[in-house]
Amino acid sequence: MTLRLTLLVGLLLLSLQALVLFIFDQPLIAADGTIKLWEGVVSGPGNSQHLSDWYTFSHIIHGFIFYWLLGLIFPRLAVGARIALALGVEVSWEIIENTPMVINHYREQALAAGYSGDSIINSLSDSVAMLVGFLLAWRLPVITTILIAILLEVFVGYSIRDNLTLNVVNLLHQFDFIKAWQAGLLY
Repeated sequence: MTLRLTLLVGLLLLSLQALVLFIFDQPLIAADGTIKLWEGVVSGPGNSQHLSDWYTFSHIIHGFIFYWLLGLIFPRLAVGARIALALGVEVSWEIIENTPMVINHYREQALAAGYSGDSIINSLSDSVAMLVGFLLAWRLPVITTILIAILLEVFVGYSIRDNLTLNVVNLLHQFDFIKAWQAGLLY
């Protein structure tokens, strides 16, 4: 897969993501009309509405995981094709994540009580963060990528009492002790 074709497929996938989220009536940007590079208040109305937030780190880790999995499943597939597949999976997740069923499921979690889904700009930025993670995993030694993933998970978990691991666990099944810890009831 040529670089030009990879870029074209990527642009089409991101355009599809934006169109579907627009059809879902997700806002283009935050309700206050601003676009911030970073939104650090995890329980505030700006979370998942700006270019990056605490969950951006999880999307970088998605890129690591997709690079490794696609390399294991399709070892002879060109990197450009694997990038397109990874982006297709990420775009699919971003769309699914913004369905009423998943939004309502997230609202049951302590940290996402007021969650209304992602703005389109945040969702597109999440997909770009996954691409950054994929490209880092492609270029960095495996041990370095693993260490970065662990450091990001620990840093985010310590900082906001949530991370990719807890997010996946809570999506599959909510445990009372995790919910209590995330709500600050357990230390």
